[in-house]
Amino acid sequence: MAKMLVSACLAGEKCKYSGGDNRIEAIAELVCQGKAVTVCPETLGGLPVPRPPAEIQGGNGYDVLAGKAQVIDCQGRDVTAAFCRGASATLALAQRLQPDLIILKEKSPSCGSQCIYDGSFTAATTAGPGVTAALLKQHGFEVISEKQFVASQETDI
Repeated sequence: MAKMLVSACLAGEKCKYSGGDNRIEAIAELVCQGKAVTVCPETLGGLPVPRPPAEIQGGNGYDVLAGKAQVIDCQGRDVTAAFCRGASATLALAQRLQPDLIILKEKSPSCGSQCIYDGSFTAATTAGPGVTAALLKQHGFEVISEKQFVASQETDI
């Protein structure tokens, strides 16, 4: 049984909003070895690939879950429901797998664990988690970013 859950884009799956990926070789290798399972909350929520970029406006993932903020794409469409569906589906997968660690893509409106884009579509960031990371944290899962994972691998050498 896999002990980790990872953002699919980090393993090389082309599910990023642009149709690309954010492959990190060490994470892709964990998947190949059967030590990690991939997940893309945004596609689980029903969003297509590619899709317009989206950012949280009015807060962070906790605020979205509380109904105090929305996820809006760059065309002005409210995609909050899809992000919440994806977060719920990812939580269900995590509850089934019971991973020791979850590695998610930083800055993503779904997966950011410590910071996300600030909703201005200017590449500016703000502290706080994305929708999926917030929901997983609320349920007691350990969620880290790919940067934290890579840094931990470098200190283990």
